[in-house]
Amino acid sequence: MNIKCIAIDDEPMALEIITSFCQRYGNMELTTFNNPLRGMEQVKRSKPDILFLDIEMGDLNGVELARDLPPGTLLIFTTAYAQYALDGFELSAVDFLHKPFSYHRFEKAVQKAIELHNLQQLSAHPSFTDESITLKVEYKNIQIQLKDIFYIESMDNYIRIHLANRQYIMSQTSMKNLQELLPTEKFIRVHKSFIVPVHRIASYTSKEIVLYNGTKIPVGRSYSKEFKFFISPD
Repeated sequence: MNIKCIAIDDEPMALEIITSFCQRYGNMELTTFNNPLRGMEQVKRSKPDILFLDIEMGDLNGVELARDLPPGTLLIFTTAYAQYALDGFELSAVDFLHKPFSYHRFEKAVQKAIELHNLQQLSAHPSFTDESITLKVEYKNIQIQLKDIFYIESMDNYIRIHLANRQYIMSQTSMKNLQELLPTEKFIRVHKSFIVPVHRIASYTSKEIVLYNGTKIPVGRSYSKEFKFFISPD
């Protein structure tokens, strides 16, 4: 699958470098603009997966332009002005490439963006319909809709299923038994004590997952490789 990209920079040489790096990386469809306003018009029309955006472009400032990005477009700033790094992260930029940057640094930023893009795609299509599991809760069999599960936590001999309505259900079973009931393409175990639905993940690092409600889930060392492969199988 090709990644759609747009690069906006008023310096032709900078656009040539990004073009060369995208070709070297592979599977990236890049369109370049040295006119920031025309470039942003195209961003809003085509909604690219990744936007490479300079900051100081004559009278225009990329930080201000970036405040109006379409949902789903991942932002990578490319600039010679390091003092804008804080602004970049406040805008949830994936990365900040300080010119002149190497191919290795570019590759690292793109890989991070692609992993987030893949996560967005997984999160956008949970498609549970009416799927459910049945667990024994205090001598009763309770049916739980998969779409209602926010995350699952192991607590000694019990598991606690946290639901979207901020309630939870306790069941005396093991994480292994529960994991076998869940669809592997929609739920992933990220720690010996936690299973999460992929579509609930808002952001992540190698050590931690943040869910859409702000809950932070640790990623266990022995599960980090499997999680990374799940998010970015290529």
